This record gives sequence, C-alpha cells and structure tokens, in this order.
Amino acid sequence: MSNIPADLKYVASHEWLKLEDDGIITVGITDHAQDLLGDVVFVELPEFGREVSADEEIAVVESVKAASDVYAPIAGEIVEINDELVDSPELANEDPYGKAWFFKIKPTNVTDYDDLLSAEEYQSAL
Repeated sequence: MSNIPADLKYVASHEWLKLEDDGIITVGITDHAQDLLGDVVFVELPEFGREVSADEEIAVVESVKAASDVYAPIAGEIVEINDELVDSPELANEDPYGKAWFFKIKPTNVTDYDDLLSAEEYQSAL
C-alpha cells in the first residue's frame, strides 16, 4: 500500500500539495505515482514565473518504464522549482513527500486548495 500522508491534499492525477504558512503551495508526485513509474531517471520542471491553469501539463517525469506528464493541480504562478530534483531525479523514488517536491506555486485562489482530495479520498480513488 502506498504512503499517503494525512496532512496533504491530492489530485486524481497523483500529485500532492502542501499549503505552506505563507500561502504558497508545494507540489510533488505521490508515492503511488513514483511506484507505478519505477526508477525515475529524468525530471523536467516548469519555468520559474510561469502562469499555469489547473490541470495544465507543466512538467515531465521519465523513468525506466515510461514518461509521464505532471499536471498543475491548481492555477497560479510558479514561484520556485526544485533544482536538486533535476540534478538527482532518483529523489522522486527515495523521498517523494520530502526532498523530491517539484515546484512551488502561488495560487490564483488559495481557497481552491480546500476543494482538493483529502488523503482518505485519494486512497479511495486508487
């Protein structure tokens, strides 16, 4: 069974979100997603400053099995990307909820966060 931290929000496309104290949202892929992908060998992240719409394809994860798109789970502006993940894509397998965050987004409407899946709802959707 996948690790699904209760303090995060989720979307059906297997991204997790964490609302930080400053209103910025950190985004990554779930443990379930990295498990399905297998050994991650390459990550392409969105451009800093890019405005994105919810459900827009904005990043790519490549593994020994497949390439998979990563979607913006919420609309907003990309305010930070994880350069460490680009240099060490295997972090996506080793620490999907920690060091392997993908990007941080300043949401257009922070209340959209409340409408995302809880850990229990995400688990039920698997």
